[in-house]
Amino acid sequence: MGEKRATYHDDRRLVRRMVAGDEAAFEQFSNNYIPALYRFAQRRLSGDQDLVSDLVQSTLCKAIAKLDTYRGEAALMTWLCTCCRNEIAGHFRKQGRSGQKVDLPDEENLPSGASFKPVIAHNPEQSFLRTENSDLVHEALDSLPPHYGRALEWKYIEDLSVKEIASRLDLSPKATESLLTRARTSFRDEYSRFSARERLAPEAV
Repeated sequence: MGEKRATYHDDRRLVRRMVAGDEAAFEQFSNNYIPALYRFAQRRLSGDQDLVSDLVQSTLCKAIAKLDTYRGEAALMTWLCTCCRNEIAGHFRKQGRSGQKVDLPDEENLPSGASFKPVIAHNPEQSFLRTENSDLVHEALDSLPPHYGRALEWKYIEDLSVKEIASRLDLSPKATESLLTRARTSFRDEYSRFSARERLAPEAV
């Protein structure tokens, strides 16, 4: 929890610097958040690179225009992904169709119902039923500290070995195993939190 609060504090500080016109802050934002936002969009747009690029660019333009509304109540990545999800939904509404949804496949010791690999559903009703957990999975991943989210995506989506992940992170395999363990624990906690929110949502309406 302390690490997450520290992340939000850093996010707020980064946004304040960007609002003040700090070029170094924009460079940090570009390096740390834009690649992750592209990955977020790609998962929901079946790898249509032109569409991904268009919607991410639109998301970034709108998000940067309203940076001063960010209050740090959620991680900056979560806030950006919410903006991107709205752009994607708006695109498909204009097209008069539902987008393909992406799910992630079952992995040992993950919460019941959470999964980590692509499952495609085309019928809108079937899509909702089969991807309700997918949205929670992605929300949970996107709310993690960036290095946790990247490590889990590399292992469970790109199927990289611990050795390959260790090389990317410039860590020893043992340290990488430890990081993955912490990342899985954080993911389970976040997934459970989002699941509880979804269960309570109808009562709040």
